[in-house]
Amino acid sequence: MAYSAKSKKSGTEYFLHARTAANGKTKLYFFGKEVKDGAVDELPEGYEVSENSATGLPILKKKQA
Repeated sequence: MAYSAKSKKSGTEYFLHARTAANGKTKLYFFGKEVKDGAVDELPEGYEVSENSATGLPILKKKQA
């Protein structure tokens, strides 16, 4: 099951996805409304989910030390 985060503002559930950037080295993480190819089961180590207060969309951020 893909990792999900529910928006506090709209109540919509978003699912975490990952893909490799065009340079072949960088890993890109993003949230989508549907589970598709590239869905991730767990949060990557060292990251946390926060929410954009204006739009209610979840954001993946590196944890502050």
